[in-house]
Order: sequence, then structure tokens, then C-alpha cells
Amino acid sequence: MSRAVEFPRDGSPAALHRALADAAAAGDDVLFLVDPAFEVDIHASALERMAGVLREWGAGLVFADGVDCPRIDYQAGSIRDDFDFGPVIGLSVPGSLAAIDSDGSGDGLRWGALYDLRLRLSLDHPIVRVPEPLYAARDPDTRASGQKIFDYVDASAADYQSEMEAIATAHLSRIGAFLPERTQRAPETGRRFPVTASVVIPVRNRAGTIRDAVQSALGQDAGFDFNVLVVDNHSTDGTGSALAAVRDARLVVKVPRRTDLGIGGCWQEAIVAPECGRYALQLDSDDLFAGPGVLSRVVDRMASERYAMLVGAYTTVDFDLRTVPPGLVDHREWTAGNGHNNALRVNGLGAPRAFDVSIVGAIGFPNVSYGEDYAVGLRVGREYAIGRIYESLYLCRRWEGNTDSAPSRETVNRFNGYKDWLRTAEIRARIAMNRGSR
Repeated sequence: MSRAVEFPRDGSPAALHRALADAAAAGDDVLFLVDPAFEVDIHASALERMAGVLREWGAGLVFADGVDCPRIDYQAGSIRDDFDFGPVIGLSVPGSLAAIDSDGSGDGLRWGALYDLRLRLSLDHPIVRVPEPLYAARDPDTRASGQKIFDYVDASAADYQSEMEAIATAHLSRIGAFLPERTQRAPETGRRFPVTASVVIPVRNRAGTIRDAVQSALGQDAGFDFNVLVVDNHSTDGTGSALAAVRDARLVVKVPRRTDLGIGGCWQEAIVAPECGRYALQLDSDDLFAGPGVLSRVVDRMASERYAMLVGAYTTVDFDLRTVPPGLVDHREWTAGNGHNNALRVNGLGAPRAFDVSIVGAIGFPNVSYGEDYAVGLRVGREYAIGRIYESLYLCRRWEGNTDSAPSRETVNRFNGYKDWLRTAEIRARIAMNRGSR
């Protein structure tokens, strides 16, 4: 038997426990929660289908695709609190009650009762997606996907984010993937580099912005030698001509032999290039540094603190450099003590990013165009301290030409699925590392 009740995503622990207890008292083994914020049209027999899958799989939670709204499968690394289950989920009543009763799950929580429960359920039960459109729903959040990606850095939601971080951190502790504060510094290297630093700019078809980006980099005022390393990924729109017009010996342009490279592949080309410096600082091809002192500030901080990686903050602007929402993106959810753990909950570490090439050269960048920096950041944080600068270091132009301005549902699913896979791999590696250190 099953029943359905309305329950918001941020419903209280008490309301969730009461709904589960009522279902158990009525002899129901499956409880469906329907988010009242959505207008949902559940197809005939849809709940029976989901309940059947839950029972057959011995699942703790079941969810399904919506009409014209495919979702992605749940992985061990799908521990972010914004995983899209859709507005209809089914819970195993006995499994949920057992998870709650194990140690008073949900006590003291304001928003994360459901998040905490599904992480606990995932310890002993699969979380199963039914890849069939079983209902139609209208999402009340009509913002473009490119705007939603900044929700987790909204300063007004700091208390919410802190609660979600605590829940995720407790989950990592339960599964053996929690790591104490990373204090290990990048070791001194005997490798010789041609310059102290390189500003790395991967580019493809940005003829209208690449020269501004390069000039922003060349205009840095630094007390050390540096170059600007542009990897032109076979542009066809005049980007090469725009670069050729820049007369400065510090500009190094590389055109890869391969034609199948993503952004990560271009970064790999840069860090193995003989011209690359000890420290590599990222600048996107349509963005600008916030001032002439950015490179010096980043490199001085990395060298003095011996960080393997450092992440700054940026300001979102339009093409005319006027500030647009969300404005400053500083990722203050990162803390020195727990940022490397909380990185497994959120979908990114921020920008601009700088790397000690003597460290990341051995790690390497995956050949993808989304999440390549996240993959390296997770790997670096497994062993080394990552530094932060919370003041704005560059201007990130948000315009219709950005690859992440308004990605499609298919693209968002592909990106999120890949990042969940990265988290799955990293969780496995951290569990193995913890076991090996005992």
C-alpha cells in the first residue's frame, strides 16, 4: 500500500517524521511526497509504477522523469543538496523510519530534513530513477538555468548553506570519506621554469573579445617575469588574426595538433608547454582582470603560502562591463578547515583559479569542456591546502555568447552527471586513502 502527501523540499523534520509515522500506522510501505510548489499532473498508474520499482529494487527512494524533463541516475557522488529528483518522490516507509531512528536524524534542522534522510537512506538502500515520463509538472522557478547555477553562493542563504554543509559533512564521516583540514603545502620543486607565471587563456572563436582579454593579462604589473599563454583551439572566426595583431614577446600562442580538445584538453596543452611558468592563472577568453595587480597578488600569495591551488572571486558584468546579478561571486561557503569536504557538495570552487604547475602537472586536466577545473580542484584538495582570495579579481562577462548562459536540459543533465561521476570517483579515493592510513 502507498499514500501521497504534499511536502515541500524544505519541510520540517517534525512534519516529515509525522507523515512517515502516519503512513506506517496505516500499513503503508511507500510514502509519496509531492512538492506543492509545482503544478503536477500525475499520470494514471504512475505512483503504482514507482512503488513497484521501489519494492522490486529494495530502494530507499524512487524518482522518475517528467514529460519533456529527463533526469539523471543517482550515484554515490550525487550528494549535492540540489540534485533534481523532480516534484514527486517515493520513500520506503520502513527504510526511512529505520534511518531516522538510528540516531535521531533531523534533530535541530530547519531546511534539510529531506536532504539528510536521503543521504542516510543511500547508506543501505539504492536510490532509483525510473527513466520514464510518469507525470507532467510546471516548475515555478522560471529563471534560465544559467541564473540558477549561482544559488549556492547567495549570501542571503548563508544559514541554509551552512546547514546543508553540516549534513553533507556528517554523511562523509559516516561513509569514511571525510578528510581533516588540509595543511600540507606544495613542496619545493627542483624543476626549472622559463618564467614565474603564465596567464592561461584557452580560446575558440572569440574574435570579438580575445584581444581585450590578452591586453588585460599583458597589462599586469608584476615584479617577476610572466607570459600570456593562449591555446587557440582551431578558431575559424578571425581569433587567430586578432592574436597576431598583438605585438608583444610575452604573448605565446599555441595551436594544438589535435582537433578534439575541450577546455580541459587546452589547459593540459598549456601546462605541459615548455613556455609555461611555475604558476598558471586562468583567464577566460571573454573576461578581464579587475586591475593590474591581480597576477602579482595571486602569485605572491601562492608562493608565500605554498598553495597547490588558489581560487579568487569575480564580478559578473554585461558586455559593457556593468555589474549584473549576482554581482560578486566570492564562494564564501569555502572555509580553510572544511572547504575540501564541502567541495563534494557544491558544483564548483569558483574563479579565477591558479595552479602550481609542479603539482597539477602530475595530476593533469581531463579533456572535457565543463568541470575540468572542478576535477583538478577535488584532486588537489585531497592532499593539499587550497588558498582563497575573497575580493573580486576579474570581471566575468555574462552574455548570450557564454557557453553556460542558458544551457539546455540535456546539457545540464550531461554536466551534472559528469560532476556526480567526479564526486563518486573522489569519494572512493578518499575512502581508500582513509583506510590505508589506519
